Amino acid sequence: MGAALAEAIAAAGHQLAGGVDKGGDVAALASSSDVLVDFSASAALEANLDAAVAAGTPIVVGTTGLEERHNWLCDAAADHVAVLQTGNTSLGVNLLAHLVREAAARLGEDWDIEVVETHHRMKVDAPSGTALLLGEAAAQGRGIDLAAHSARGRDGITGARRTGDIGFASLRGGSVAGDHTVYFLADNERLALSHLAENRAIFARGAVRAAGWLIGKPAGRYTMPQVLGL
Repeated sequence: MGAALAEAIAAAGHQLAGGVDKGGDVAALASSSDVLVDFSASAALEANLDAAVAAGTPIVVGTTGLEERHNWLCDAAADHVAVLQTGNTSLGVNLLAHLVREAAARLGEDWDIEVVETHHRMKVDAPSGTALLLGEAAAQGRGIDLAAHSARGRDGITGARRTGDIGFASLRGGSVAGDHTVYFLADNERLALSHLAENRAIFARGAVRAAGWLIGKPAGRYTMPQVLGL
């Protein structure tokens, strides 16, 4: 992602202030940048947010595999700087989430919702951040809490599918950059909304667009749909 971001920044006509890997001085980078873009690891997020707050620099967080405490950390940082945190920076994926939300709002509970994602063999978290983003979009459309209606594992005698659940299935293998499909299934008909990522450049392009949009924004929480004007 670092290399993809560098290419996307240059292609967009912006200047790269620098990059930080594990053990680098993120505080110095934050103080010399107009905006930070974080694609690191969940363990590094707190320090990166602290550096952004200390420097008064807005930050785009594209790191996945986050837990609830990381959302609280983003909320706390947003009291001081502009924070855009997302499970996926792809513009296409975020438009897909909008379509999923609209479909879920208009189709009744007799339509079952399943989110299927496929990623490369080295991905360490499941479901993917994008799958959770799409599941949350479906839950918002239904007006329900995803945590209370999430089915993430089926093995053995599980019984009939619970009405209103949003199911998740994760596939891992090869070098797949990221494929996501949200299925709406009713008796005698199915609707599938999909996004296929061919390489990581799409995430970098979206992150750079989000970063440019975030510069100059007041402190607060922002989203990719806002970047797209949705």
